[in-house]
Amino acid sequence: MSLPSAIGGYPVLSELGRGGMGVVYRAREPRLQTDVAIKVVLGALTPDARARFEREARACAQLRHPNLVRVVALGEEQGHPLLVMDYVAGESLAERLKRGPLPAREAVELMVRLTRGVAHAHQQGILHRDIKPENVLVARGEPLLTDFGLAHVGESHLTQTGQILGTPAFMAPEQANGERVDARADVYALGATLYALLSGRPPFRGETLLKVLSAVLDKAPARLSEVEEVDAELEALVLRCLAKEPAERPASAE
Repeated sequence: MSLPSAIGGYPVLSELGRGGMGVVYRAREPRLQTDVAIKVVLGALTPDARARFEREARACAQLRHPNLVRVVALGEEQGHPLLVMDYVAGESLAERLKRGPLPAREAVELMVRLTRGVAHAHQQGILHRDIKPENVLVARGEPLLTDFGLAHVGESHLTQTGQILGTPAFMAPEQANGERVDARADVYALGATLYALLSGRPPFRGETLLKVLSAVLDKAPARLSEVEEVDAELEALVLRCLAKEPAERPASAE
C-alpha cells in the first residue's frame, strides 16, 4: 500500500506498524515541528461505538505520567477515527525479547515503573485491556505504555458484540471469556508481560487461536523455576498475577 502524504493534517513520514485494530504512522506536527505517532482505527464503527471511542480517547488524553505515552489529540481521516500520540524513539519489549529473556533485575525494574503508570491510569478510571510486550516502548531505559486503542473508562463488558478484544496470550481468562473486567485484568496482563520478560515466551502458546484461548482458560502456566535468576518469591508474585480467578490476584496495580 502506498504511504499517504498526510493524515488528519499531519504530514506522514513513515508507517510504524499495523494490526487488526488499525495502522500507526510516524508524522510531523506542523506547528511545533515535532514527530508524533498517529493510530488510525480501521473498520467501520457503529455510532455508539464511535461515541464511546471518542469519550474514552478524551479521557486517555487527560493522563499524564512518565510511563504512559501521551495522547495529544484525536481526529478523523476519511471517516476513520484517529489518535495522535507522542512519538517515542525506542524499541518495544517485544523487539527486545527477540534477543532473549531479560535479566531478572532488569525485568523487575522495568515492570515496577510500568506498573506505576498503569496504576495512574486506573486511578483515573481507565483500563488499558491490551498490555503486552508489543505495547511497551523503552526509551533511554524508561518503559512507556502505548496504544490505548482498547482503553475503557470504568469496568468493561465485552459480550454485547461477542467480540474478544485484546491479545489472547496476554489476556485474562475473564476477558478471553467475554465477561466483565476490571483493573485485575490489567494486573493479569502485567504478570503475563513479566513472565515473558523472564522466560522469553508468553505464559501460554498454541498453534491456533483456539488452543491459546483454551490454555488461558483452563491450564496453569509452566513454572519459572527453570530460569536460574528467578527466585521463589518473584515466581510466586508472577503466578499470583496469573491466577485464573480475579479475586486471587493482587487487587490493584498499585
